[in-house]
This record gives sequence, C-alpha cells and structure tokens, in this order.
Amino acid sequence: MKNSDKKHNRSLAVIGIRGFPGVQGGVESHCEQLIPRLARQLHCRVFRRKPYLTDASHTEIPGVSFTDLTSTRIGGFESLWHTFKASLRLILSRPDVVNVHNIGPGLFTPLLRLAGLKVVLTYHSPNYEHDKWSAPAKLLLRVAEKLSLGFANHIIFVSPVQRARYSEKILRKSTAIPNGITPIGIDRNTGFLERHSLRPGGYILAVGRLTPEKGFDNLIRAVNLLPDPHARLVIAGSADHNPAYLDYLKSLDTHSRTLFTGYTYGADLAQLYTHASLYVLSSHNEGFPMVLLEAMSHDLPIVSTDIPAAHIIPLPAENYCKDRDPQAMADAIARVLEKQERPTYDLTPYDWDNIATQTLEIYRPLLRE
Repeated sequence: MKNSDKKHNRSLAVIGIRGFPGVQGGVESHCEQLIPRLARQLHCRVFRRKPYLTDASHTEIPGVSFTDLTSTRIGGFESLWHTFKASLRLILSRPDVVNVHNIGPGLFTPLLRLAGLKVVLTYHSPNYEHDKWSAPAKLLLRVAEKLSLGFANHIIFVSPVQRARYSEKILRKSTAIPNGITPIGIDRNTGFLERHSLRPGGYILAVGRLTPEKGFDNLIRAVNLLPDPHARLVIAGSADHNPAYLDYLKSLDTHSRTLFTGYTYGADLAQLYTHASLYVLSSHNEGFPMVLLEAMSHDLPIVSTDIPAAHIIPLPAENYCKDRDPQAMADAIARVLEKQERPTYDLTPYDWDNIATQTLEIYRPLLRE
C-alpha cells in the first residue's frame, strides 16, 4: 500500500513481525492495534512476510505503508532472514526510529545502531524458554537477547515481571508498557457455533497458535479427565510451522471432546468468546497473554496455569493450577465451572489509546535527536 499522506514529517519503521492485519500471532495482534494509533502522529512503515499474508492483509490503513518481502516459512530462519533484508533497506531509507519486535529479530540491532539509526526494542517474551526450539536455536536467541538489550536505545517490556529480571543498567533505559485489549466485541449470533455443532455455554475455549509452549496437550488431557461426558473443548488456532503437531494434538483427544477450528478471527472468534462457559490459559510460559485480556473483556471465568504472566491481573487462587499437570487442571476447570459465576475485571490500564500515548513518549526523545 502506498501512503500519500504528507502531514507527518517523522517516520517509524516496524520490523520483526509477520505482518497485519489478518495474520495470526500475539505480537501481530499487538501491532495491529498499536501501529494505526501511532500513525496518527508518525508515518509508519511496516515490513511484512509475504507467505503469511491473507486476503484481509490488503486492507489500507491511514498513515501506514507496507513493504512486503519474500520469506521462507522455516521456523526461526524465516524471522532472521526477513529481518536482515528489512534492516538493509532501512539503512538506505533512514527512518527516524526503528521499532524491533522480539529478541530474535533484535539480533540485528547492533547493525542498525552502527548504521546510525535509533532503535527501540519491544520485548514480548523470552523465546528461548519455548519448548519448540532446539538447543542451538535457544543459544542463538540468548545471544540475540544480549545484543538487542545492549544496543537498543530504549526497551519496552510488555511484562513488568520480565523487566524486573534485568540489571539496573537495563532498567534505566527501559519501560514497562502492557498489551491492550483487542476489541473482539460481543456477538450474540450463533451461526459459527451451529456450523460446528456447538451450543452456547456448552464448551470450554482456548485460543492461540498450536505450538508446544501453549500447553494444549495438557489441556486436552485435562478435558478428557472431566467427569462430565458432554464436556467440549474448542481450540481456535493453527499450526504455522509443524502440521504434524496438530495431528499429535488430535491423537490425544481420546474421548472425542476437542474441536479444532483453525485460525479464527473477526465475527467467528467473537461468537466463540461470547458463548463460551470458561476460558483456559494452558501455557507453560508467556510474555503478556493478550488472549487472557480478550477473555476477560467478555467476562469469562478463567482457569490458568500458575505462571508469572497470568498474575498480571490476579485471579482467585482456586483458578490457578500447577503447570504440566492435567489432573490439577481438570480439577480447577471442574471447580470453576461448578461455581457458575460470570466475573468482572478492571481492564482500564489496558486501553490501546493510552498504550499508544505511552509508546510515543518513548519515541519523542529519539525523534528530537
């Protein structure tokens, strides 16, 4: 998309993501909400990976231009190769600020800084803790983390818990700014449910990419353990790099209780949230789980593994369960479902307009230099 809007004389480049709109992923959802708001003040150029773009990705967004580059879909390598190519283009085009998302792409922060560019790193999660990566890949991610934290002009941590793990030197040049609530909306229609033989209030919901760190294997086992023979689980998400992992998850569904809807968004996802009886966050680790905010915005009761990121908005103690323990998760699900309560949550700190304002304040000193 070509943007002809000339009112902004300062520019922001965004790299390290697959793209948006219409692209699955928590970081992609983050940028889909944040970047258009930043574009009210800056011209924003977003580098996207062609293999991940969908029909929805070609929507024009005021103040945002997209540069779509070819990329592989080889896990790990695709991110580095795409970010390297984007970095070379940025060295030539010279934006005022580059915002790199994630520590893997942050490997190229030293290159950008040596070229005289100002770089902000958004730290979403410690990716080297994810089970899907091999030992060499985890080592490379740790090197990328060290380089990106060391060379970035400023660091935005989406999780204050993660930020607190670092040295005073990192704390001095970093800020914690949370993710916001993606406005999924309420949808009382039931067409999507009917197509999948679901009834309102008759299923447990989980949303996310089908990767090992999301813990969906434990969740499926937990639902198999529920005493209710009519228990249903809906998992909305797709496997990006490893289709065999979906086959593995399906093999765990020994009681035929789990439905996989694939990557689900828009009105279909709104229906799933609106009519669910319970949301489960089964992850082994997270940076800042946006899906948790989405579930809370629909006043859903929640069961979560007892990981630090799930305590950003505290839940009652009985709503947490031990990680990697299907029986403990099954017990928590049964306990929360039995209460039949629809909680309300204070989500005022997670407004995207406020988050955009805070992010612009990080950029301002760099824009003046």
